[in-house]
Amino acid sequence: MDEDPGPSHVPWGAVSFRINADSSLLEARVRGRPGWLLACHEHWGLRMGTQLCRHLGALRMTHQKGVNLTDVKVKDTQEFVQVRPGHAGSLEDLWEVRSSCESGRIVALQCSDCGLRPGALRVVGGTDAAPGRWPWQVSVRHGSRHRCGGSVLAPRWILTAAHCLHRQLHGSGWLVGAGVARGSIEQEAGVPVEKVISHPLYNGSSLDYDIALMKLRVPLNFSDAIHAVCLPPSHRDLFPGTPCWVSGWGYTRPDQAQLTETLKEALVPLISTRRCNSSCMYEGELTARMLCAGYLQGKIDACQGDSGGPLVCQDDLTWRLVGVVSWGQGCAEPNHPGVYTNVAQLLPWIYRTTERLDLV
Repeated sequence: MDEDPGPSHVPWGAVSFRINADSSLLEARVRGRPGWLLACHEHWGLRMGTQLCRHLGALRMTHQKGVNLTDVKVKDTQEFVQVRPGHAGSLEDLWEVRSSCESGRIVALQCSDCGLRPGALRVVGGTDAAPGRWPWQVSVRHGSRHRCGGSVLAPRWILTAAHCLHRQLHGSGWLVGAGVARGSIEQEAGVPVEKVISHPLYNGSSLDYDIALMKLRVPLNFSDAIHAVCLPPSHRDLFPGTPCWVSGWGYTRPDQAQLTETLKEALVPLISTRRCNSSCMYEGELTARMLCAGYLQGKIDACQGDSGGPLVCQDDLTWRLVGVVSWGQGCAEPNHPGVYTNVAQLLPWIYRTTERLDLV
């Protein structure tokens, strides 16, 4: 291989990452360079794997190692990215491009699985969801009664809304029903919850920080019908008009207090917080921990029984949990779209809490 002419610094925001599904090798795309670049193992730290998995939306890093370059087929023209020595900063700002890997080792990385629908809502104005279409959707029940929706983050972790817990902040009595799209969700066997953790700053009056985690006593068995959703990146802007989906078993008509027996889904575009906080909508009630989605004319929305459930948006082929059904004025009323907990704003708490309790 030709002598390395020296590193080329990658400008901030010019790099994106993926993990090769066949080889588990970490690959980077750098603006202005053709193809995907492999990542050299030089200066790689243990925390890097966790950082990258979180950047990709996974809850956990499950495995990382250095792989000998001689074990991998690479072109003579293959370029590499490498962590810059002694440099601290944001994940995107850590890299330089090199024409060779001096140690002869590259990074292999595995993260917890999320965001892909294998094989592929109490919602007003929604349509029936095909089985397995939203495999991260769960029913959160107290006893046999459906209380709320929730989302699978990992085999033992469910994310829901804090207001669903009704001050019952212990695991006993809570069950989670997963993999159910048809039939009465309240008759399905559920997985018992070991621990319930509400956000410490949750405000029951304003519904600020309306988020909670549930740790299951036993892990869910992932399948075509049960799978984790990816988390969103912490820094990416959410653009108004982005089409997202809400799902749940809640009331299908605001005047009919009865759960549907079939999981419903509805397409709802994101609405800017500035617009949602205007005088003709919510008059400044939304905080930075909230976001809006729906239609100004009403008719399609989440409703009672959907609370805690997922608002997901597709990013390339990956589904990301952008919001948690939180509140709204009525259901599907004009000028009062649904308000959701903004998951990206609460990622540090999600990561910190799940990491700490996984050690227990």
